[in-house]
Amino acid sequence: MNGTFTATIDRIVDGRTAVVLIEDDGDIAEQLDVPVEQLPESAQKEGGVVTVELTDGELDSIRYEPAETRRRREAAQDRLDRLSKRLEDRE
Repeated sequence: MNGTFTATIDRIVDGRTAVVLIEDDGDIAEQLDVPVEQLPESAQKEGGVVTVELTDGELDSIRYEPAETRRRREAAQDRLDRLSKRLEDRE
């Protein structure tokens, strides 16, 4: 896999390894396990959105995307709020 992709920090395992899900056209295309210390400090948390550059499937660079991270978190919260409201309306 080569190119520049959007990715999400899915989880941090044992405080050492970040599981990074690489997106391609909105789908998860690949998973990379990256040492946490290779991530920008601001991206060292679950749910962070990053831009990654890959060459032959190997990580060349990674950049944290705070605006996209915030947008996705707000969208997820909005969905939860709407679902919660629907459940309240049923009662």
